[in-house]
Amino acid sequence: MDVIAYFQDLVAQVPEIVQPFIVALAGAVPFVEGEGATTIGIIGGMDPVIAVAAAAIGNFLCVLVLVLLSSGARSAVVNRRGRTSAAEPQLATGETRPGSARAESIATLEVDYSVSDRKAARRAKFQRALDRYGVPGVSLLGPLLLPTQFTSTMLAAGGVSKARVLFWQAIAILAWSILFGVVIGSVVHTAD
Repeated sequence: MDVIAYFQDLVAQVPEIVQPFIVALAGAVPFVEGEGATTIGIIGGMDPVIAVAAAAIGNFLCVLVLVLLSSGARSAVVNRRGRTSAAEPQLATGETRPGSARAESIATLEVDYSVSDRKAARRAKFQRALDRYGVPGVSLLGPLLLPTQFTSTMLAAGGVSKARVLFWQAIAILAWSILFGVVIGSVVHTAD
């Protein structure tokens, strides 16, 4: 059974008071997100406004957790690199001594990057989109290609401030959820 059908069945089976929680849970799932969860809720018989709100909240809470985690991970790596490079003895040319921990970690990084050319290509493509459209454009247009969870994680891990990522992701999640709510709500209302 696919995820969307599972959530649709679940919404139909639970009491009305629990339905928004199921829709919020569906909104937290990548590739379902606010848009899919809104659709699930409306088709399941929920009021479109409640379905949009629940879906957007579920999607945003998931994005919030991921942004905080990826931003914290980035800070830890950057801080560790700063401490490591300051503590490592360097040669007069600025190079690291062979056999030192820093030299070994640099060699490891080079091996890791050469192994994953596809990852490097995807990262470069994302960076070009970020350079071209900025955080607002990537956040608003991102759901056409990637789930908001992936986009927001890449933005935060790339060094964009948490507040900026969360602000634009909230706008994007709300906009897409409302758009789907209006379209699906109109179709369901017309069909009745």
